[in-house]
Amino acid sequence: MKLYRFLSEEDTSAFCHKVTDALNKGWELYGSPTQTFCHKTGVMRCGQSVVKEVEGTYTPETKLGEH
Repeated sequence: MKLYRFLSEEDTSAFCHKVTDALNKGWELYGSPTQTFCHKTGVMRCGQSVVKEVEGTYTPETKLGEH
């Protein structure tokens, strides 16, 4: 089955670490990264989609972060 996750975080090194961790666990980048600025909080946020092929059958109970 193919799994999909969208990783997001404030625009700090924490975002890079989150994506790096996923890549080292076998996830692959999917599409381009995104950025958005929240005028209410004054914070820039980043996002990146990742996908991964694993064995099994998807159900809504699948724990994506455990793969």
